[in-house]
Amino acid sequence: MADLKLPQLPDRNPVKLNISVMPDLHQALTEYAALYASTYGRDEPVVELIPAMLAAFLDSDRSFTRNRGRG
Repeated sequence: MADLKLPQLPDRNPVKLNISVMPDLHQALTEYAALYASTYGRDEPVVELIPAMLAAFLDSDRSFTRNRGRG
């Protein structure tokens, strides 16, 4: 086997999730998307923003990241 510097790439196949949210959360997400558009000058649908929002939330949760590998 070759000794490559580049490790094997992780699984990059997206997993589709279907969720239901309460109307007030939907409204907040819609308002966030509008603020995102006015900040960056680029409209992004809420469904495109949610994965990045969830990843940022998990990355910022120190307890989760500290305990994640302990499993």
